[in-house]
Amino acid sequence: MIEILNRIVGEIEAQLSVGAGAAELDVDALAARTGTTGYHARRMFSSLAGMPVSEYVRRRRMTLAASDLIRGEDLLTIAVRYGYGSTEAFGRAFRAVHGAGHGDVRRDGGPLRSQPQLRFRLTVEGSAPMEARLVERPAIRLIGHAIRVPLIHEGVNPHIQAHIASLPASEHERLKQLSATEPRGLLQVSADVDPDYAEGTELTYLHGVAVDADAAVPDDLDAIAVPPGMWAVFRTSGPHPAALQSTWAAMATEWFPSNPWRLRPGPSIVAVLERAADFRTATCELWLPVEHT
Repeated sequence: MIEILNRIVGEIEAQLSVGAGAAELDVDALAARTGTTGYHARRMFSSLAGMPVSEYVRRRRMTLAASDLIRGEDLLTIAVRYGYGSTEAFGRAFRAVHGAGHGDVRRDGGPLRSQPQLRFRLTVEGSAPMEARLVERPAIRLIGHAIRVPLIHEGVNPHIQAHIASLPASEHERLKQLSATEPRGLLQVSADVDPDYAEGTELTYLHGVAVDADAAVPDDLDAIAVPPGMWAVFRTSGPHPAALQSTWAAMATEWFPSNPWRLRPGPSIVAVLERAADFRTATCELWLPVEHT
């Protein structure tokens, strides 16, 4: 996986060197040529780099554009070289990255926020074993109350928190009674997640339970159909949601590079097994859909 991510970075640099736009980088095709999928490559890139591929390309493009500006090249020529149809569109993108206008940079040489070229390296860690198991499951349905929310990487998502708080206690009990198959109990489901896993993009969050694929769904509940397949299940325990979020990072840096599995499209599911009354600590299972490489 590390080699694949470095090849993606190399392709980006090659295209930028000839003035190709970011839209011309076909991550799916590149991933397929290297034996994986675009979905898995994007998720791993985002997890390890802390930004999606598209954001990295934007930052690198504006880093190179700043050098061209300082050398005195024509503004429209630079804008076209980096994929912008007008100097106005280029100017907005330039300011968004550098926090300064192109005129200021041309005149004063800065300020600049440069994006260095990424290099992914594998470090030997693994001193703390990850508690994981692989489970093959038939088709199921996830039923409950769904809402569209923005993706937030760190800390509590206030939109999800408000959604759960809006449900009366009786509804939580009703959902628990409907739980009929693994993963058991009340579930926190994230579906339709942007493959780049970009902060602020929207996803579908469902607070609910798992039932058999042919189970009847009450009219007042939303449903997500989940096809059969393999799941990697990780157990976490500690401060919530910090322990869960650190497990996400460890999976990208330790588990996936060391195991012959990759992410496949599908919802990620958090099953809360035990929790403190104030939810500051919890023991959870994180279910991720995977396939053999």
